[in-house]
Amino acid sequence: MRILLTEDNIALADGLSAILRGTGHAVDVVHDGASANAVIAAENFDLVILDLNLPEMDWLDVLRAMRARQNQAAVLILTARGTPEERVKGLDLGADDYLIKPFDIAEFEARVRVLLRRQAGLRSATVGFGGISFDLNSRTFSSGDTPLDIPARELGLLEILFMRAGKVVAKEAIIQSLTAFDDDISANAIEQYVSRLRKRLSPHGLTVKTARGIGYYLDKLPEAS
Repeated sequence: MRILLTEDNIALADGLSAILRGTGHAVDVVHDGASANAVIAAENFDLVILDLNLPEMDWLDVLRAMRARQNQAAVLILTARGTPEERVKGLDLGADDYLIKPFDIAEFEARVRVLLRRQAGLRSATVGFGGISFDLNSRTFSSGDTPLDIPARELGLLEILFMRAGKVVAKEAIIQSLTAFDDDISANAIEQYVSRLRKRLSPHGLTVKTARGIGYYLDKLPEAS
């Protein structure tokens, strides 16, 4: 999943972004409201984490502009104040959740997982397709009781395709979901990841098919007669 973290406290931003990247997410970080507004208008994110106290542009204006553009990314507000009036105002404008500072990191991670799961339209933390299951909390794939050992980039690609199993995902959307601002993944690299994934998935009855000129989709291999 791709996440935008907007936090003017540099140390906190560095710490939270490291935690999110450590769980495999592509994370972009900005430190003021104007930058957040510009980035949200130009890029696609699954989750926006928005600090309540932002320089240059008020968080409410960022949120209001975001929803006015019909941007449906989940929004988690971080706040040291968190008065009921502020929470109500933010929820009415389209925020999905609040977290009061100081907060426990485990709770932060849990709220992120819940919002991303909700964003994907899922109620359960486990998703199955073919002979493979995916645990969204641990971001692990398993065949039966056996975890699959998949390198990070291929894992990210499989997660994107798995969450949209049977539906074509554009190559450009895959690149954007896998990368943050400072990353660089080419279309050729995606093709290499797809090729490796096909080999890993074949023993489990799945494959990655190409929608020529568009992208890729996850499908079941035909059963042998």
